[in-house]
Amino acid sequence: MYCSAACRQKAYRERQGGGGGVGADGAGVDGLIREIGRQVEELVPQPPSVFYSGVTELSSSVARLRRVARTARDTAQESVTPVPVTEVAGLAELPVDEGEFAALVESHRREIQVHCYRMTGSYDDAEDLVQETFLRAWRARDTFQGRAGARTWLYRIATNACLDFQRRTARRPKRYEPLPGMNHGGGEPPARITWLQPYPDDELPSAEEQPEAAAVSRETLELVFLAAVQHLPPRQRAVLVLRDVLGLTAVETGEALDMTVASVNSALQRARPTLRDRLPGRRADWTADGPTEHQRALVKRYMAAAERLDLSEFAALLSEDVTLTMPPNPFWFTGRDALVEFLSVSLDANSPMFLGHWRHLPARANGQLAAGGYVRRPGTTVYRAQVLDVLRFGADDRIAEITSFEPHLFPAFGLPLRL
Repeated sequence: MYCSAACRQKAYRERQGGGGGVGADGAGVDGLIREIGRQVEELVPQPPSVFYSGVTELSSSVARLRRVARTARDTAQESVTPVPVTEVAGLAELPVDEGEFAALVESHRREIQVHCYRMTGSYDDAEDLVQETFLRAWRARDTFQGRAGARTWLYRIATNACLDFQRRTARRPKRYEPLPGMNHGGGEPPARITWLQPYPDDELPSAEEQPEAAAVSRETLELVFLAAVQHLPPRQRAVLVLRDVLGLTAVETGEALDMTVASVNSALQRARPTLRDRLPGRRADWTADGPTEHQRALVKRYMAAAERLDLSEFAALLSEDVTLTMPPNPFWFTGRDALVEFLSVSLDANSPMFLGHWRHLPARANGQLAAGGYVRRPGTTVYRAQVLDVLRFGADDRIAEITSFEPHLFPAFGLPLRL
């Protein structure tokens, strides 16, 4: 129990030995594991604010440990999986032992989670739907015939779990609306998708895990594509993802969704034009082979400009028709002038609306460059997670779109919640 947030922060720093933080250089994996154990032992469910703070601290540490483990696995010379993932499809039946079944489905976890993310646009919902998928698979394991393979069978279950979820939530994109007294710019209000969240690149399946979709995984995970897909009715969305993203045949898609081949083809013919209308006019504006060195240099300038409170340098990095949205919040801006006007108040140290001093850490989300922003409020000494900016570059190699997300997903990106 602490009398204030400041006392909690002081105690936290003392536990970390005056700096470095959990998982800092020199602590080692063993030290990080011990720290996680200590955090688990100290969890108390009451009061809720203390419990939430403890769980948040624990999730950040676990995310770092997961990144360490993933790096070690990916750089290992020998595979730790005795049977290649691609050979699982030949199994005639699923294992009935719970441990063996878990090992089988875990080999498909990352690609199933990405599939659920494409279907929903939400990282949090995708994690929940993966658990729902595996639970349904365990309950229905006796019905598995082995003809299509475990991977296709899991995709079918995951797709139907997503459709059930979408029927329950009945989400529909809307348009942003003007806020009183705020200059949003002269452009058309963008689509407002309150549930849209970023996806960590570190969580994407490798080419070995998902060889069939490796070539299209980047462009079909960019935020502009995810936002466009959310405008499709759930069943059209499922057909488009199964056919055009995963490459299933019309027959396989029909079997997965209990639809006729004619219905599948009809849904696809309706979905494709809607998707094209929602994407930028030129394909080069929303997909690329990956970030260029020039773009990485621009992100460094972007972070440095914010840290120096240099508004003119910040403005020079933006396209004239730049767009900023902040899901789920109602703030939005179209055009450089409107965005700079909005930022001028919070970046001016002499303004009564001055937010504070900034620091940033680089990140990768949805195959795009991103920056995790931390703010040190006036009169404080700790930088706290504030916003994750995912950046899209235009044809002029300036920032054409900024999608700013709330910081609760920082641990999923291996970013600390405090600096």
